[in-house]
Amino acid sequence: MSKVNLEEFAGGALQEKFDSAMEQVLANMLDPNTPWKNKREINIKVSFEQNEDRCDTTVDVSVVPKLAASKSIGTRMAIGKNIKTGELYAEEYGNQVRGQLSMDDLEEPENEDSEKEPNNKVVDLRAAR
Repeated sequence: MSKVNLEEFAGGALQEKFDSAMEQVLANMLDPNTPWKNKREINIKVSFEQNEDRCDTTVDVSVVPKLAASKSIGTRMAIGKNIKTGELYAEEYGNQVRGQLSMDDLEEPENEDSEKEPNNKVVDLRAAR
């Protein structure tokens, strides 16, 4: 039997399809949104279908990359019903509960005194009686 040169097989199409699949696999491996531990694969399938006289065959070549799926993204949502309107709502929140104020929500009052140096005098509360 003569050897088959895979680089030239199907007019070089097998090599082109493999190169494309390899590029997809490498891009998937470098994607930070995919799990690092999952294996990736490139499956090359060559199927043969012969004629009734057994003197000719149709060869079908497929190259299929198996990639890691993107990681799912989790978040939290507060859900409820507006008592006044009856409207349902869902609101995404981060590290705090819906409706709770964070320090970033508070604005410091613009006061001319805030730019002055602080009063560092010690107050004797016993003497204030």
